[in-house]
Amino acid sequence: MAPSAFKSEETAVAATVPSVTEKLKNASIEEKAKKTFVPGITNYLNAAPDEPYEWDQFTPAFPDIKWDPIQPGIPYEDKGLLGDPTYSRLLEGATDVFDYTQKIGTEIHGVQLKDLTDDQKNDLARLLAYRGVVFFRDQEGFDIETQLALGRYWGKLHKHATTMLPKNGLEEVHVIHTTKNSKNQTALFTSSYLWHSDVTYEIQPPSYTSLAVLAGPPRGGGGDTVWSSNYALYDLLSPSMQKYLEGLTALHSAEEQAQGSRNDGRPVRREPVVTEHPLVRTNPVTGWKGVFFNPGFVKGFVGVPKLEYEYIYRYLTELITSSPEIQARFTWEKGSVALWDNRVTNHTPSYGFAPHRRHGVRVAATAEKPYLDPNSISQDEELDALLGRQPTNKDGSLISNYND
Repeated sequence: MAPSAFKSEETAVAATVPSVTEKLKNASIEEKAKKTFVPGITNYLNAAPDEPYEWDQFTPAFPDIKWDPIQPGIPYEDKGLLGDPTYSRLLEGATDVFDYTQKIGTEIHGVQLKDLTDDQKNDLARLLAYRGVVFFRDQEGFDIETQLALGRYWGKLHKHATTMLPKNGLEEVHVIHTTKNSKNQTALFTSSYLWHSDVTYEIQPPSYTSLAVLAGPPRGGGGDTVWSSNYALYDLLSPSMQKYLEGLTALHSAEEQAQGSRNDGRPVRREPVVTEHPLVRTNPVTGWKGVFFNPGFVKGFVGVPKLEYEYIYRYLTELITSSPEIQARFTWEKGSVALWDNRVTNHTPSYGFAPHRRHGVRVAATAEKPYLDPNSISQDEELDALLGRQPTNKDGSLISNYND
């Protein structure tokens, strides 16, 4: 395009957008919906009013109650071990199934979570263990009681010590709720720090977890969630680094989260703990190794000097946050549900959706105490053998050329 033509088009856009914006600002909510979509503008203007709100009973409450410490030895039988390796029962009625990447993320259409049989729940648990996170859309009738029942089928439900509970008093439901008046999280934390695996400071952190979004921004309005694979993180490392990390124990702490609640004048329902877990753990369903690390809760490595720990912390954090091949990004819609294996993934919210409300309910099943089986293998080792392919060449000293 010639410079003069570009300038002419730029002038036309500048003249058009403000006038459309002004009309939209002065329109009612109903009128706005009928207007032509204006990229970069309409999503901001079409925020729904805060009240009346259909899901008010699930908006946050902070009851001043106290819970006993979680004791070790919670019984856990992984239902994923009962799943069919072909997932035939789960996928019998599916109309579409596709993976997000080779390493993580699968979306299933045509299956209603509310109608799952026990066999299908077992298949789904196995799929979560292998794929990390699985997405469903258009989930009609997947209400909170159904969500709780699914979680209880997989294990004893976790109760969060500090974060939001729903007004209706359901203690096993964790509320995610952000409105136009909420704090700007990107101003409070670095973006990498918001990557986490839920409550890894517990003695037996969760396995299978579900999140249903009740209200959120329109498509393109922000609020996506991104997951990363701990299996794939392990496979990014050199054999020497893998071996080194397998010998380390990480300290996972709830103290900062508890102090944040106290700073806001909110109760801490269970006193914070600091727990030791192996930095590399084995998933009992897949038998694969994964790096059990997240920037939010890991505060040190046992027997490792602070400077050394900080270098490893930054290295692992960079791999988690900047390696798209180990990530899956999900754009929420009404009726969407995401389920994941909290043992083998990290995840992070994405912000920038103000002034829209973002509201979800999460249920998590308690799993086994993390362990490392020295005889377990990595995801790539099994896939290499299955596919008859050569292992990835990780020799960074080779001369190369970037062409993408």
